[in-house]
Amino acid sequence: MEKKLATQRVSLDVADGTTMNAYVARPAEDCKFPSMMVFQEAFGVNAHIRDVTERVAREGYVAVAPELYHRTAPGFEAGYTDFPSVMPHMQAMTEAGASRDIEATYDWLRTHPQVAADRIGSIGFCMGGRMSYLADSVVQLRAAISFYGGRIAPDLLPRATNLSAPILFFWGGLDQHIPPEQIRAVVDEVKKAKKPYVNVEISDADHGFFCDVRASYNPVAATLAWALSLKFLETHLRGTEQKPQTA
Repeated sequence: MEKKLATQRVSLDVADGTTMNAYVARPAEDCKFPSMMVFQEAFGVNAHIRDVTERVAREGYVAVAPELYHRTAPGFEAGYTDFPSVMPHMQAMTEAGASRDIEATYDWLRTHPQVAADRIGSIGFCMGGRMSYLADSVVQLRAAISFYGGRIAPDLLPRATNLSAPILFFWGGLDQHIPPEQIRAVVDEVKKAKKPYVNVEISDADHGFFCDVRASYNPVAATLAWALSLKFLETHLRGTEQKPQTA
């Protein structure tokens, strides 16, 4: 029987004085659950990201997807080939602003009555994969997952020493957007920092392989990555708990 969900749009106050909208999906039961920040691709909190947020919630997490372009284009969504529309907003993002967005999302979750405040994780795709890595260095997480996160290397490599939780990396072996030397740099830096990680490269997958509305969608790779992600979260975010705690 499919878990019943409640969905809503919320507005979060960011420390720099801006306001950030977010999409929330959560189990309908009145219990405390672990929670997940879901970080968007470059194309906005679109139908696919909202669907992923709901998929996460069906697994028993309170899930929230913040709109990361809130400073330049609140409510922005673009098609997967509309790079000219995307680039100005992605380029306008800064590490400092992104860190504040992460903190605002994290703080909202920690005060939500359905959230077990000490069990928060993150997952992100493409630009969001970079954000998930950054989140692991900005706030105290229990688990982080990064799908083909671009520009972690070289921009965020110094953040490796601050990672707070085990991180699971996914990369596509056919990905022309993230060259092998960047992947090696990320893994080497996390290893050097002695932080726990799992590194998965799927040889026949391309960039965006998880997104079922992109031309690069690879259903076999996506199915495998999702199963690994759920096991990773069960291990590190849920711990030994098999059922949500009652309020």
